[in-house]
Parts: sequence; structure tokens; C-alpha cells
Amino acid sequence: MSLKEMKKNRFFKIITNVYVIILTVFTIWMLFFDENSYLNHRKFNKEINELETWIKYHKQKIKEDKETIKNLQDSLELERYAREKYLMKKENEDIYLIEFNKQK
Repeated sequence: MSLKEMKKNRFFKIITNVYVIILTVFTIWMLFFDENSYLNHRKFNKEINELETWIKYHKQKIKEDKETIKNLQDSLELERYAREKYLMKKENEDIYLIEFNKQK
């Protein structure tokens, strides 16, 4: 195909149009090279999702801790909690820890 025939081709005319070239360069620049590029937005969205998950986890932990504090207002619950979590005992008591072997 000669150059004259190529210039008559409709596809070639569209591609060589100055506005199309400028628009293509602009689009590539905005997608990949700009400070506010698509890649940066994707990275920031991923970070936002991770932080939202982190916030949700800690809100749940705060809720559980508030419930534990509320339950520990009772002296019997406080004693039970101290025995289970910190292995505390009364003076005349013995503590036996039973460990089970986990076999696969």
C-alpha cells in the first residue's frame, strides 16, 4: 500500500488526527504518570479498605472489653476471671493444669 492510499484510508485519518493524538497522550499520562493516576487511586483504595477493616476489628475489641469490664463489677465474676486468666488461687487451694496432647 502506498502512502497516498494510506492517507485515503478512514482509519488512518482518524489515528493521525491531531486531536486524537493529543487525547491519547493525555489519557496515557493521566492513567499512569500523573500524581493522581489510576494506579495511585487503586493503591489508596486498598489502603482505605485495610484501615476500615482495622477500625472494625478494634471497635469489636472495644465492645468486648466494655462487656468484660461490665461483668467484672460483680465480685464473683472478678474472682472467676482472675482464676481463669491469671491462675490465681486462694491460700488453701491447689491448682492442677491439665494439658491434652493433640494428635493428628
